[in-house]
Order: sequence, then C-alpha cells, then structure tokens
Amino acid sequence: MPLITLGIESSCDETGIALYQAGRGLLAHALHTQVATHSEYGGVVPELASRDHVRRVIPLVRQVMHETGVSLDRINAVAYTRGPGLGGALLVGASVANALAYALDIPAIGIHHLEGHLLSPLLSDPSPEFPFVALLVSGGHTQLMRVDGIGQYTLLGETLDDAAGEAFDKSAKLLGLGYPGGPELAGLAAHGRSGLYKLPRPMLHSDDLEFSFSGLKTAVLTLVRQSGIDGQKTRDEQTRADIACAVQEAIVDVLANKARTALAQTGLDQLVVAGGVGANRLLRARLTESIGKRGGKVFYPDLQFCTDNGAMIAFAGALRLKQQRGGKDYRFNVKPRWDLAEITEIGSNSGAT
Repeated sequence: MPLITLGIESSCDETGIALYQAGRGLLAHALHTQVATHSEYGGVVPELASRDHVRRVIPLVRQVMHETGVSLDRINAVAYTRGPGLGGALLVGASVANALAYALDIPAIGIHHLEGHLLSPLLSDPSPEFPFVALLVSGGHTQLMRVDGIGQYTLLGETLDDAAGEAFDKSAKLLGLGYPGGPELAGLAAHGRSGLYKLPRPMLHSDDLEFSFSGLKTAVLTLVRQSGIDGQKTRDEQTRADIACAVQEAIVDVLANKARTALAQTGLDQLVVAGGVGANRLLRARLTESIGKRGGKVFYPDLQFCTDNGAMIAFAGALRLKQQRGGKDYRFNVKPRWDLAEITEIGSNSGAT
C-alpha cells in the first residue's frame, strides 16, 4: 500500500498540516495564519506565535484526518519542520510530531524549512526536472541554489544583509501599511505610476550572484521623508502608491536580473521560484517573460503553497521516507539557524532527521 506521510509546519506564524500519499499526491492540507494575532504589533511576536501553534496543531491534524477519512494507523511517518525558524514555534511542531510518531511506532522525520519551499513546485503540474536553479525568496531568505537532486544543493549566491521579503516589509511599514507588509505594498503598487521615482538597484551589476537590500530600505526612508508622508496615511494616496510601485520594481529588477545571470552561469534553462515573495505577480510576470524569451522555463508553486504550509513538509518527508535508513529515534532538537548546505542527499544516513 502506498505510504502516507503527515506533515507539520510550525516554523513561524502559520500552522500547516497536510497528508501526502506516495503515488497519489496531496490528500488534504489545512493552514491557520496568525496575521490577525500579530498585526497590531507590526510583526511576529515569538511568544504569541508559539502559544498559538499549541492551540492549533492538534485540531488541524484532526481536521485533515477527518477530511480524508485516513485513520492514524494508516500513517507511515510524521514529518515536521526542524528549522530554521523561531525556536519556540519549532519546538511545538517537533514535540507533537515525535510524540505522535512514538505512539504509532513510525518514523519522525525532521525537514529543513527551505528544502520544503525549494521542492514545493514539484507538487504542481507541470513540474521541473533536475537539475535546475532555485530562487528562494522570503521574509528571511534570498538565495540562489543549483539543485541537482533531493538534498543535492549548491549555494550560488545569497543576500549580504536584508532579504527581499524584509525589504518589502520594512518599506511597507515606512509607507504606513499594515502587516504583513509585502502583500500590502504589492496591492498598493498596483495603483502606482511606474517611473515617477527612481530607487537604487543594489548590486544589480556586481557580476556575481549576491544580493543586498539594506541600501534600498535607506533610500525608501529618505524618499518617504522628502515626500512628507513619514509613515502616516495621508490624503495623497497616489504618492504612496507611486513610491510603492518604485519599491516593487527595484526589488523585482534585482531578483530577475540575478536569476537570469544564474541560469547563464550554470548553463541551465529551468528556474524554480519558491518562498513567500514568489507569490508577487510582477516578479512572476517579469521572470516568465524574460526567461521565456531565452528559451528557458520558470516553475512556481501554487499560490497557496508560496507561504509556509504543511503540504511542502509532508511532500519532502515522503521523499525522504522512501530512502530512510536505520531505526527509529524519537530524541529531537530543533535548529533555529540551519544552513541548507548542511543537510544530506537522499540515501544518506544523516542530516535530514
């Protein structure tokens, strides 16, 4: 009988649960977002995030089990996010996963959060084939990776300071927008006029695959002050929209240029875009058009799987379950900081668990 993996994601401010069956695909998934909880603070409060995961994880597990009609005795493994992320939030998912796996006498598999994002486009149809270049863009990460197989990742370049998602969020805050800032800024930018404001494109012509967005944030701060907005909503909504448009275009220009350069340097023609910023419509349109003109193809996860979710963890867990070796071990720790290069390829004895 095809193996079924339960996935648990609790790295930050979203609790995601999913069931994935080998050969059949995703059976069901459920997600609870904490946007309402953190919005009044303008960002994630770690203690509140952890407590909310405690409240949500078991009811969401029950929900997906009920939706699919799958009983606990049919689950073959429990995959969970081991890191990176908020320590307390990770501990919630890890403890529930290992306790459940111990009770059922099945493996518990710790998954790297970024590996989940990186592999999430494989859940879609069509999906990429190895090897490909991956652009991982989220609130905490901006990286370009060469992917030759599951666990075979080579870092090509990454941000030297702020991630692209942070640049979106911090710029949104300067414009007086709510949390989460990235989607708010993109929505406002849709009403802006292109080209009215010129913002820097950090490291656009650096001849490497590194990123930097801290200078852009400083430039946005200066522009906002010069415009008399100072982070407050004003009657001049058009000015705010025009600035938002300039911010979005600056970030997208850098990401798209670096992605094209990565494909050229590696000689590959497939690009995978994953992470929360991968849902940005301008980024998707720019990459699809520019890379398509060069004969390449871009793959994205479904919009519902761009942000943190249990489906990507269940899927990555299912891939690793097929090759897992050794006995069961329910001792665990979490890794709030965890380099993707530290994990091992499928078939190795260590690194993923």
